[in-house]
Amino acid sequence: MFDRVSDGFNNVFRKLSGNDMISESNVNEAMDEVRNALLEADVHYEVAEAFCAKVMSDAVGQQVTKSIKPGQEMIGIVHRRLVELFGGDPDAEQQPTPPGIMKLSPGPTVIMMCGLQGSGKTTTCGKLAGMLKKQGRSVMLCAADLQRPAAVEQLETVSHQADTELSGGSQVHFYGEPDKCAEYGKAVGVAVKICQNALKAAKAKGVDVLILDTAGRLHVNDELMGELKSVRSMLNPHHIFLVVDAMTGQDAVNSAKSFHEKLEVDGVILTKFDSDTRGGAALSVKEVTGAPIRYIGVGEKLDAIEVFHPERMAGRILGMGDVVSLVEKAQHEVSEDEAAALEAKMAKGELDMDDFLKQMKMMRRMGSMKSLLGMLPGVGSALKDIDIDEKQFDRTEAMILSMTAEEKKKPEIIRHSRKVRIATGSGTEQNEVGKLTKQFGMLSKMMKQMGAMGAGGKMAAAKAMAGGMGGMPGMGGGMPGFSMKKSTKSGSGGAKKRKPKNKKRR
Repeated sequence: MFDRVSDGFNNVFRKLSGNDMISESNVNEAMDEVRNALLEADVHYEVAEAFCAKVMSDAVGQQVTKSIKPGQEMIGIVHRRLVELFGGDPDAEQQPTPPGIMKLSPGPTVIMMCGLQGSGKTTTCGKLAGMLKKQGRSVMLCAADLQRPAAVEQLETVSHQADTELSGGSQVHFYGEPDKCAEYGKAVGVAVKICQNALKAAKAKGVDVLILDTAGRLHVNDELMGELKSVRSMLNPHHIFLVVDAMTGQDAVNSAKSFHEKLEVDGVILTKFDSDTRGGAALSVKEVTGAPIRYIGVGEKLDAIEVFHPERMAGRILGMGDVVSLVEKAQHEVSEDEAAALEAKMAKGELDMDDFLKQMKMMRRMGSMKSLLGMLPGVGSALKDIDIDEKQFDRTEAMILSMTAEEKKKPEIIRHSRKVRIATGSGTEQNEVGKLTKQFGMLSKMMKQMGAMGAGGKMAAAKAMAGGMGGMPGMGGGMPGFSMKKSTKSGSGGAKKRKPKNKKRR
């Protein structure tokens, strides 16, 4: 996400680093590159122009502190304006709770979901229900989309998955009247009546949140808006969320603007956020529509949804990382007691393959390895042209499960005959088994050394493990569980990079 924009900003910061002062001439040249990067990322033209003008105004004549380089000074200026562009408050010492977090109202909190067909609205209803379930809130999903074939059945399936597959003590209920689909189009207000019936059912069950999955169209039209206005006027929802596909770029922004003008939506949910490397919709939607981004969809699974934090996203774009989000993800997956027990085993050098497999599964639940590493400061740009083989996790798990209990406890006993058996049982090669045990031995040794150190020593060891591409899997060093390799793609064309001819050796 935001690869082209990040590259543009990084080039600007490098160009300014050799200057004693941020002047109009050097900033003007630098902002031309930023403007081009924004436009190539499909950012709205007026948004790109306004953003560059604000940065120019902030930067020109800025005196650079002796302890801060011009490039670093510029990072602060751009970060402030990016936070503002995303809808955050750049002047706040501590950012307020993101608007995505909803407060309960007396009776069911009613959320009306709207959007065009194909935007991922129904799946997003399930994701939102799953997030609320994890927060301990009971949810009811109402199937008010009577136009799209099998939409009612799809929402029922999604609600069942959210209720059974995601953790949380509360329930996800479903409300639908599939027999009313035949009446849709013949009678006015059928969908509205279903929503009203769902509200009665939600009150009767004592449900905390009612989510209305309304009908969409292939494009914005009067019929669609008329139905949505009727639902809004009859149920007075507490929130109206618009679901838009981030992959559609400016089309998503234009549709969001139309919906906001007619319905006054109070938040946008961007789906397929992890698939869009440009980021134009995310950078434009708040400025163009006035409606803030509240949530982002970051994968296909029902738990792949995140609250949108403007200041954190600005940090990711500028290569500052997002350690806070990384820590929050980890806290959701592992308890303090589990972490303390693991730390104690590491300190004693007693980490075994079962422990490693447990941690590997936890990391997979947190997201893709590339997305997790991208949250570390300075690592995101280094991973841009790197392909991470996520399937290696499956092969590693198969190898560990093919080991005996003794082999998991003492991987050093795995010799030739054992490697043959493990490789055969896991469908892998003997050299893969050998590589796994060797890397695990190195990891165990390093963990034991860290356990014997003080706080400063542990920090130094951690930096040594994470520092540089040489310490990453497949790049000269390596950690067991997954592998990385240099991508053969260059830019959008995917062509292989060629070495320049006749280049003299130095």
